[in-house]
Amino acid sequence: MFTTFTLVAQQVFVLFLLMLVGVVCNKAKFFGPSEIKGLTKMVLYFVTPCVILECFQRESNSTMIKNLLITVAVAFVSYGLAILMATLFIKDKDKAREIVLRFGAVFGNCGYMSLPIEQALLGADGVFYGAVFIAAFNVVVWTYGLALMSGDRKSISMKKIFINPGIIGTVLGLLVFLFHIQFPTILAQPIHFMAGLNTPVPMIIIGYYLGNLKVEHLTQNKKQYIAMLVKLILVPAATLLVMLPFHLDRNVVMVCTIASAAPTAANTAMFATLFGRDTQLGAQMVSVGTLFSLLTIPALVAVATLI
Repeated sequence: MFTTFTLVAQQVFVLFLLMLVGVVCNKAKFFGPSEIKGLTKMVLYFVTPCVILECFQRESNSTMIKNLLITVAVAFVSYGLAILMATLFIKDKDKAREIVLRFGAVFGNCGYMSLPIEQALLGADGVFYGAVFIAAFNVVVWTYGLALMSGDRKSISMKKIFINPGIIGTVLGLLVFLFHIQFPTILAQPIHFMAGLNTPVPMIIIGYYLGNLKVEHLTQNKKQYIAMLVKLILVPAATLLVMLPFHLDRNVVMVCTIASAAPTAANTAMFATLFGRDTQLGAQMVSVGTLFSLLTIPALVAVATLI
């Protein structure tokens, strides 16, 4: 277990060094909110779909299709557990603040943070199953997440659920996978080059948010630590326990553990801004959660390897 923890910690430390570039860019004023917003959109609309397309361009077989469906099921179970725990454990007299805390406890950075780790530890299989978890994230965030933050179930839109880069990229990837489509070199190379940005650029973006973290943020709003406990430990531990009796494929177990253990998603701050909630608290949760996840993710992955 210690050896596994060390190996995962080393990989997370490599990612942390890339985050430091984002911190430096923040402090040196190389980037501002508008530049980070542009980089985020680039990753969302181009880099992540290219990663998915490249990793889904492989031979399909019955085992992989079965594992893919299992990953979908585990992802939705994980989000169900997260919603239940957030509702039970997170209470606040300020309902607007409670909404942000619950949102941050349910939704993790399973794209920006998890996918690079999954790719580094498990290779193409990690991204393959990780992309499916991201698809589940998109469905839940544009249904439950949207209703939670807006306070209006009528805001849920089927268009928003299915017409977004994560879902579109996954659907295209599945078509490539199921129909054994091979891209010609003239398409495969630019897709490969764009996919290569998947690790450094998201880490720089996360580093930028970490650069906004101040010492007082660690002591402000103690209830954020209840949300962190739910997001970083309770939900991934419960997800791991759910998978335990079924003796699932190792890669599926690892991907679902890493994805469910991801720190609070950047969507927390973005949705809070969109619906007039506590934006500062949302951004703070992203930064604080990312900081603590540098320890919790390696620990949880090490435990997962023993199962």
